[in-house]
Amino acid sequence: MPLLYFLAPLGAVLIWSGNMTINQLTVGTIAPSSIAFLRWVLALAVLTPFVLPSAWQHRDAIRRHWPKLAVLGLIGMALWQGLAYVAAETTSATNMGILAAMVPLLTVLLSALILREAPSLGGTMGGIVALFGVTVLLGRGNPLSLLQLEVALGDLLMVVAATCYALYGVMLKRWPLDLPPWVVLYVQVCFAVLFLLPGYLLGPMTPVDSQNVWLILYAGIPASIVTTFLWMRAIRQIGASQASIFINLMPLFSALIAMAFLNERIALFHLVGGVLVLAGVIMAQTLTQPLMRRASRSL
Repeated sequence: MPLLYFLAPLGAVLIWSGNMTINQLTVGTIAPSSIAFLRWVLALAVLTPFVLPSAWQHRDAIRRHWPKLAVLGLIGMALWQGLAYVAAETTSATNMGILAAMVPLLTVLLSALILREAPSLGGTMGGIVALFGVTVLLGRGNPLSLLQLEVALGDLLMVVAATCYALYGVMLKRWPLDLPPWVVLYVQVCFAVLFLLPGYLLGPMTPVDSQNVWLILYAGIPASIVTTFLWMRAIRQIGASQASIFINLMPLFSALIAMAFLNERIALFHLVGGVLVLAGVIMAQTLTQPLMRRASRSL
């Protein structure tokens, strides 16, 4: 396989990791409800001249599938990133990167529940290992502190956000849509804008100025449009399973970028929790033999 094929998923994950730092930089600069809405408005404005003609040609299919597209726009765009902006107010970019790396594992677990895919040995064992890693991270090195509900709200919100994005991937697989990929993306963006509009109108509407405009530009173009193009290209070139492995690099990239631009320091519990989450994800993606088959053979 040509090494150039790995540039697309690597670039997408690098931009996503940088967006974790962008999330932190928005704190005190622009309200979460404002950037969550404005980023998708910007993405919609950029996409419209190129995608609207195709979307109009496929309007009958869009009319048939609009409820599914609305759900996908809600969980994959409005909630996934909207929750991340709120989470940034009470957690670090390093934590956000580690918790976002749970998406592949959560996808495996949700696929077993929703798509009735047989749980694998790696999915089961990896889930246990990664769950312990998350408790180490949420408990700041002391998992027992979770019993006293000593957990940062931002960490919990990132777990919910990662679950939403994992569910988004599963529902994309469950709902095959007879539409071009860019049209599917465009309609989802339209629904994301609609879902985020009430929060923008009701929340503090931060005016766009020289301090926050570049945050909106990064979130709206590289982190929304460029990553989507790179990810679709990666899936087409190397497949979804191999592309998802690159998400495992998010904790490392997020930590390095946060250290460089936010002066965040890596504590021991970051390393322990990150390694456990990473190990669990790798186990889920590599030990793919069905668990039930293994159990029946042992009997």
